[in-house]
Amino acid sequence: MYAIVEIGGHQYKVAENDVLFVDKQNADGKTLTFDKVLLIKDDNGNVNIGTPVVEGAEISATILDTVKADKVLVFKKKRRKGYQKLNGHRQVMSQIQIESISASGSTSKKKAAKKEEAPAPKAEAKKSAPKKEKSVDLESMTVAELKDLAKEKGLTGYSSMRKAELIEALS
Repeated sequence: MYAIVEIGGHQYKVAENDVLFVDKQNADGKTLTFDKVLLIKDDNGNVNIGTPVVEGAEISATILDTVKADKVLVFKKKRRKGYQKLNGHRQVMSQIQIESISASGSTSKKKAAKKEEAPAPKAEAKKSAPKKEKSVDLESMTVAELKDLAKEKGLTGYSSMRKAELIEALS
């Protein structure tokens, strides 16, 4: 089983017990969990591709060490001017070991997601009441609100319309 995970803006192909060098990770303890899993392939050959991430999947890892990477030299020169500048730095990296790849994720995240979904219909009901007013109010609405209204009415192609075009299509 392996997975493609995003850690610190970089994508890594990881399997269990792999050791990676990633950008420095600030963590309270020695264990880390990464939930930006882009792809999972299990032992049966089933591939689960996320849009953009796989829902409920997470990778757990432990921090083994904090080290410095190889020196990167930065050389600046302006020809025929006698200007040369040499600088360098060593990037701080964390050495991590992948402990487990979980396709289902933890139950606490699922419970938190269900709690977040419950208040959403109430908020939509409050927002939808003022949107159903006459075209006079369309002028005072923002483009994002107009696009939401177009989506509710089932219009297509509203994502590339300007404000005036949206108002014309909705009225």
